[in-house]
Amino acid sequence: MDDLTARWRDAALAAGATDPAGVDRAGARLLAGWREPHRRYHTVDHLRAVLDVVDAYADSARRPDLVRLAAWCHDVVHDPRAGGDTNERASAELGDTLLTAAGLPAAAVTEVRRLVLLTADHAVGPDDPDGALLCDADLAVLAAPPDGYDRYAAAIRREYAHVPEPDFRAGRAAVLRHLLGLPALYRLPEPHARWEDAARANLSRELARLG
Repeated sequence: MDDLTARWRDAALAAGATDPAGVDRAGARLLAGWREPHRRYHTVDHLRAVLDVVDAYADSARRPDLVRLAAWCHDVVHDPRAGGDTNERASAELGDTLLTAAGLPAAAVTEVRRLVLLTADHAVGPDDPDGALLCDADLAVLAAPPDGYDRYAAAIRREYAHVPEPDFRAGRAAVLRHLLGLPALYRLPEPHARWEDAARANLSRELARLG
């Protein structure tokens, strides 16, 4: 975890955090959340994958450091039994608390909160490159090769193992239809060109399988 800890520290300090000890405490708390044993997809591997995409397209953002902090916070609370946008709101609240305690400027904390909440429905406005970068990174898995996508879908099912199969199929199908109904899954030009068609094919394939 040393590389992730360093990435967290670098992003927090670049964003203006003034309490290095608070930064370290926040990073430890966030990693503890990402490492909860019930997680099957929303794990440290997902966090790392999102951060890697953010880093790859950081030049497209106004404040890539804040996008990185939002990536850390966006799924730190993940209760598969919670409904609606409960997890995103709880993640935003926890991020707010941790970043404030680390001495991040109030305006930066507010922006990280806004970015985290975007991941509830991935509906990003036209003049929001930071929101586009975070959401594109969060959804990058959808464009994986078919076998990789199938592993992702299977991990999601394991996270919701408590849900009866008919209910899971209905709920998952609603999520897939929402994603397919977005004007674009990826808003940044290069991710859109590289990933849009593959992601839509994967989503459509899973939706057809759900019946």
